[in-house]
Amino acid sequence: MLSREGADFTVVLRRYDIEHQVSMTPEEMAKKLLPKDEVFKKVAEEVLYMRFKTVGPVVMEALKVRDPLDVINQGLVTGMEAVAKLYAEHVYFLPEIMMAAKVMEIGIAIAEKQVPGGRETKGTIIMHAVEGDPHDIGKNIAAVMVRSSGYNVIDMGRDVPIKDFIAKVEEVRPMMVSGTALMTTTMAVFPQEAKILQEKGIEIPLMGCGGAVNREYANSYDLGIYSEKAPQTPLIADKVREGYTWKQVREEWDSIVGGN
Repeated sequence: MLSREGADFTVVLRRYDIEHQVSMTPEEMAKKLLPKDEVFKKVAEEVLYMRFKTVGPVVMEALKVRDPLDVINQGLVTGMEAVAKLYAEHVYFLPEIMMAAKVMEIGIAIAEKQVPGGRETKGTIIMHAVEGDPHDIGKNIAAVMVRSSGYNVIDMGRDVPIKDFIAKVEEVRPMMVSGTALMTTTMAVFPQEAKILQEKGIEIPLMGCGGAVNREYANSYDLGIYSEKAPQTPLIADKVREGYTWKQVREEWDSIVGGN
């Protein structure tokens, strides 16, 4: 029998790339990612470090000396962008994403009260996990990043019936829609939804996402576009907002998502 005496199992159990992935701490990365302006930096740090108890007072102090929209965009949103970067670098994970998003929402709610007429959004996007699919973690992460980029997100949840999804699109008339499928048995919903939308004369991009979907499949039906990772979704949304059609997004996809 082999002896375990003297064996260093920390080497065996460590993921092969974990040291590379966490080579920098959140504090070290923050120095590069957060604003130089001290007021906005303090606000951004509340989001980055998920400070539920103090975000309110810090935002209120910032509002005394800075414009509320700047507090939102250069403080709270910038903090969330840093969180997204940490997530992409495998320093933060889903719990940190969701907690930071909640802190950001608390801060935005406070700052918005001082914006005359309320804060304008870039546009409305409907997101959902398709009918029959109970997996929504990826959608939830993408929704956080899209919201933090200034869009109004209507999150319909998971296992959303096709008829309910179509009805909501007809009611809201969003600039684009996004669906998630993690199972090969549910990804067939995308072309069904696209066909109905076209029959109703709604020619908006239908983004296909999730583990069961790849770029080739998302491009195989009309209206279909693709997002491989959550941080790509706001970049694509910005192009749609500029007037890109689903065909143009497909053609320029590589340059749009860049290094994300």
